[in-house]
This record gives sequence, C-alpha cells and structure tokens, in this order.
Amino acid sequence: MHTELGGGPALFRLVRFWSRRWAAGITQDEGGEVAHIQVLEAIDASGRPAQIGAVAVELGLDRSNASRMLAASVAAGLVTKTVSAQDARRTDLDLTPAGSDLLAAARAWQEQTFARMVADWPARDARRFAAYLVRLAASEGTSP
Repeated sequence: MHTELGGGPALFRLVRFWSRRWAAGITQDEGGEVAHIQVLEAIDASGRPAQIGAVAVELGLDRSNASRMLAASVAAGLVTKTVSAQDARRTDLDLTPAGSDLLAAARAWQEQTFARMVADWPARDARRFAAYLVRLAASEGTSP
C-alpha cells in the first residue's frame, strides 16, 4: 500500500537513501572513506582552523569518538593537528592539500548528484529547491 508522504517522511526517506550511497560515489576514484569526508566537512563547517570540540558537535559525537575519527584522518594525511597559536592548551585542526582536494571532490560529486536529481525540473524550480535546502540546513545549525 503506497501512501502520500508529507515533507518530513519524504526528507528522511531521502536522507536514508543518500546516506548509504553518497560517499561511495565520491570515494571510488578518490581513495577516501566516508568517515574522512565527514571529518573534513566538519572541520570546514566549524571554521578553520577548527577545534576538536567544535568538530565533535558538527559530527554529532562526543569528544572521544570525534578524536578517534580525527586521528584516523590525520594518519591518512588529510588533516593537520597543531598547537594553537592563541592558546597552547588547544589543538588547531585544518585540512592538508590532500584533504582539501578530497573535500572539493566530495562537494563536486554532491553538486553533480543534485543536478542529476533535478535535471528534468524547470531551472527555476531547481534553483528554488536548492535555495530552500540551503536555508533548511542553515536554520538547523548545519552547513550545506
């Protein structure tokens, strides 16, 4: 039995569908992993250089789990960890050139996927929908 979905269920259906697929499209040619891309996006969204606590919030994790993910991304050569120039007790996190390249590839793939999804829509509708998605992400405290 098929029922008409409202906005909420439709949104979460899309999230479930793409959360299992998005990184596979990015990483096949780039050699990255989902967790690395999530870390790179969290650092970028937190402001660069970022702090571990802000990255943990972006990832929706506690500091301990976020630190493990960050350590793996540092070991992969995608993230740098340095002592903060403002406060020696803090660690600054930033992207390496390889991390920046992977993040750019991830975002390009995301844009290409969105373009394919709305390819048969009128251009005005596609632009409006994109603007609404950006607005929704910003209102929820996330970064597109």
